[in-house]
Amino acid sequence: MSNEKGRRTDTRATISGPVSGQVAVGSGITQTQSVAPASSAVSEEDVRALRQLIRDLEARVAAEAPPETRAAALERVKELEEAVTAEVPDLTTLEYVRQWFGKHLPTVVGSVTALVIHPLVGKIVGAAGDTVVEEFRRRFGST
Repeated sequence: MSNEKGRRTDTRATISGPVSGQVAVGSGITQTQSVAPASSAVSEEDVRALRQLIRDLEARVAAEAPPETRAAALERVKELEEAVTAEVPDLTTLEYVRQWFGKHLPTVVGSVTALVIHPLVGKIVGAAGDTVVEEFRRRFGST
């Protein structure tokens, strides 16, 4: 290879290992990257729909919980709502609440699980980033 003055120029590159992304080798290279907004952005409509799902769960818990556990069960629903609507969903709380219902009110644990793995929750988790998504999958499966 020769440059514009006729002098020989060689450019060599060795890339090894787990590499991903762009690589450019040489002179006079211009690279640009465009990042489009995520299509999985959570809309106000999504948040309203999720809050309705939580209200539905709250109503079921209020109707089915025995009087001695009703207050605690409703408090767990509030914790679930706070955890899922946080800027970064609190996966530890989601897991804890599901386990609590499994132990104290097993007739409702299916509804709690259905809410935790609901596509709207998945969208919220997805908007929080890949690390949160991977942890969610580890805790709750690949739903």
